[in-house]
Amino acid sequence: MTDDRFSTHNVQLGDDIVTKRYTSWERGEPHRERAALALLAEHVPGLAPTLVRAELDACPPTIVMTRLPGRVLRGEHAAEEQIRAMAEALNRLHQEVPARVVETIEPAAWRPAIAVDKVRAWADKQPDLGEDPLVRQAFQAGAAWLASSAPDKLTTNPLPPVLGLADGNHANYMWDRDERKVRLIDWEDSGRSDRAFELGEVAEHISRIDGTLDAELLLSYIDLTPQETERVREFRRLFALGWFLMLGPDGPATPHNPAGTLERQAERVLHLLS
Repeated sequence: MTDDRFSTHNVQLGDDIVTKRYTSWERGEPHRERAALALLAEHVPGLAPTLVRAELDACPPTIVMTRLPGRVLRGEHAAEEQIRAMAEALNRLHQEVPARVVETIEPAAWRPAIAVDKVRAWADKQPDLGEDPLVRQAFQAGAAWLASSAPDKLTTNPLPPVLGLADGNHANYMWDRDERKVRLIDWEDSGRSDRAFELGEVAEHISRIDGTLDAELLLSYIDLTPQETERVREFRRLFALGWFLMLGPDGPATPHNPAGTLERQAERVLHLLS
């Protein structure tokens, strides 16, 4: 059972099923998850849990689904085989749900225009990031990039949309050691999304610091066009900056991460902006 102030749901684990009770649903989380699981069962079977029952009008709304074997990749030092399996799962998700079907579903709760506005708003607040020279340099470089036209180009997707998880947390990727596969869980924010946005967030989500996951290796296994590759690079900059701006002494991401995370993230920002 999980139950903490940062979670949007409580989870009860059975031998074969998982019962998920939502603690918030203002973004339509239960409806999003049920819709995604139904689409995945039809188009990408085996990639996610199978829906058993949905009680969307209950209080709290509840979804019962099959329990997947394995362990999450968050906190793992991901080996090449695991990274390759993660890429295979993402390729299946983005390629096997037809674009004509994706066009009929609602946009994901977390999407490019919202992300760009939020990161710019954080930068405009001039968050307290301390006095470290490297951190200050990263803020200046990031603020200059945010003030350019580059982020605005990310808000319009010139490519076909995909069904997206809309959450890059590596805890959403389950490694099955027996079948040598990765499957995806927690679809409460899912919806129609931008593939480059999805990949950029997976590559730069702050959960990567809990272990090691080679983002460059992951992306090398993803089937990307040159245009997508460029967009992924720009989204990686956006997400790296977003996490950086939340890691100051009073930042919302600081309590969940070890000492030194801000400095590590400053190095990441400068690397990606170079």
